[in-house]
Amino acid sequence: MKFLKPKFWDSNKISFYSIALYPISILIKAINFAKYLTIRRQKVSIPVICVGNIYLGGTGKTPLCSELYNILKDLNKKPVFIKKKYEGFEDETNLLKKIGPIYEDIKRIDALNEATKNKFDVAILDDGFQDFSIKKNLSIICFNEKQWIGNGFVIPAGPLRESLTALKRADYVMINGKKNINIEDEIYKNNKLIKIFYSKYIPLNINDFKNQKIICFAGIGNPKNFFDILKENNIDMINQISFPDHYRYSVKELDDLIKKAIVSKALLLTTEKDYLRINKEYRKNINYLKIRLKLENEFIYNLKKII
Repeated sequence: MKFLKPKFWDSNKISFYSIALYPISILIKAINFAKYLTIRRQKVSIPVICVGNIYLGGTGKTPLCSELYNILKDLNKKPVFIKKKYEGFEDETNLLKKIGPIYEDIKRIDALNEATKNKFDVAILDDGFQDFSIKKNLSIICFNEKQWIGNGFVIPAGPLRESLTALKRADYVMINGKKNINIEDEIYKNNKLIKIFYSKYIPLNINDFKNQKIICFAGIGNPKNFFDILKENNIDMINQISFPDHYRYSVKELDDLIKKAIVSKALLLTTEKDYLRINKEYRKNINYLKIRLKLENEFIYNLKKII
């Protein structure tokens, strides 16, 4: 979904816009519930680990998928990424391709069946929690501790794909950020048996940008989270520019960014997802922050035990 997230989605106060859009949210919830009741679940012959979210975008699904792949490889498995094919969303696909094989299709079940034919033995389903056509063996829901569930409303009144009651269908929750008892209590209200784990972004090349002026930009689900990583590492950001999620940068926009950097004697810095969406001839003028997701040992232990 390509749009700049409205501010009222993450507001602590109920806004006029949320109230006005709430009837549409009720309709969307009803449609989702009808799908859940009527769509037949199909099972494939290999285990399916689903990494999804309820909050729309910016929860760390793709980095978690990458870490899962590495863990499974260490267990001598032959894992594969499965994604639904969307036009204009190639950034996530290209990011995962750097890690391992990926199968895409308009119908995820078709991609799964094709991967099974090619002798892969574990499927990592990137963003398929709301796809009720597939029977999952393990469902992990990602949240970011900073945004949590925003104003708590389902789209378009808020940032949620589903209400928190959907956690009844999940096995694990992965929270990117600091331990938060209040969030944990809300999760357990909806699923007493769910397991909660925490993760943290580790910037790998952050020292390359210290003691320099930086113009940073991002077109991801929550650009603020990217800017916060830089702020926490004392990076001198002279400009922070937000674009819509999965944004396609025009030649003019890239030229303007490069001119700003030259005039300010600054470096341009973005996310790896954004970098992979930028025309190759412009990449030499732009840097990206390399990150990895650090997982709790307890999560890795539990995953290995299941596998």
